[in-house]
Amino acid sequence: MSYRSASTGGAVVEANPLVTESLGDSIRALDPLVLSLLVLAIVGLVLGGWWVFRWFRRPPGARLQRVLGNHDEVAVLMHPNPDPDAMSCAMGIAAIAESVGTDASLQFSGEIRHQENRAFRTVLDLDLESIDASSQLSEGPVVLVDHNTPRGFTGAQTVEPIAVVDHHPGNGAGTKFTDVRTDYGAASTIIVEYLKDIGATMADEDDSAGFQVSPELATGLLYGIQSDTNHLTNGCSRAEFDACAALFSGIDEDLLDRIANPQVSDDVLQVKATAITEKRVEGPFAVCDVGEVGNVDAIPQAADELMHLEGVTAVVVYGEHEGTLHLSGRSRDDRVHMGETLRHAISDIPMASAGGHARMGGGQLSVDHMKGIGPSDGISRAEFEERLFSAMSGER
Repeated sequence: MSYRSASTGGAVVEANPLVTESLGDSIRALDPLVLSLLVLAIVGLVLGGWWVFRWFRRPPGARLQRVLGNHDEVAVLMHPNPDPDAMSCAMGIAAIAESVGTDASLQFSGEIRHQENRAFRTVLDLDLESIDASSQLSEGPVVLVDHNTPRGFTGAQTVEPIAVVDHHPGNGAGTKFTDVRTDYGAASTIIVEYLKDIGATMADEDDSAGFQVSPELATGLLYGIQSDTNHLTNGCSRAEFDACAALFSGIDEDLLDRIANPQVSDDVLQVKATAITEKRVEGPFAVCDVGEVGNVDAIPQAADELMHLEGVTAVVVYGEHEGTLHLSGRSRDDRVHMGETLRHAISDIPMASAGGHARMGGGQLSVDHMKGIGPSDGISRAEFEERLFSAMSGER
């Protein structure tokens, strides 16, 4: 005998009573303890799947906030010689950590020398700590901002961050959280989106019960975005404009003006003057060796200055400081990916490093290694300049 049962679409499925009865007998024959464990396992799988689904459906800002909330203290580590984008990201991470009762220490290696960067730190009254070795990192796990691989201090290779927030290319990752968006013009933009994710509002808005963004943080994030995108003209995505619009009502215009218009030191002006007067131009490309410099942050400023030259679409400025050549490149030429250009130019020089984005790049190399120390024949500065021109032309 067969029994008919209704199903969707008008189809008819015949159920075999012998099979149904056999299945029922098998279930009844199970040991009650085994049956209980089976039921618990099924329930566990369902709940686990639901939790995983909910976790990955959470916006990134909420997930990072949860990761930070699992610790009493974290060290927020910026890249060496941090710029406004890195410092504002660290400010944002610290604010999110504070919202869940976690203390954050803001740390970096190197120095803060660029007048704009010094003004940013001073005007916003940032408590930043310089380190030389991994042993000086604060207690608790590390969060990397505006870079995805620890560098610039002794023992950096041993540091395993729990979280990474960045917009630069690279393979670095956090053990608990990773958010690297190479299509964004600034890492600060990502932080602004995190603040939206967790329901933060500007301090002047009528929501005193929630997490409020201070005028200092709003101003810092806005300036971080502007500085990394050359005032929203270079390497921007739609997200940068949306982030600036979101921050606008919360900024302090006086603080912003003081950061944006710091006094310029004499050595910076001298390096800029050297770049302008001693530049070498071939077609749409310019290269300049500004010689020995006391402030390496003057080199990228000189590169920015040369980009104002009519007819020039890509520039590289380099100078020497304590036995190291520091390179800075800029490009508005679709044919010249500046990060790749610098990487190709130094590719066979031992211990040299370079990289960056399409519009902006930088690098360092030892003068001694360039002259031939190590497994290479060495090159002169004149030959190095030829390499730079060849790399910009796509011939290297």
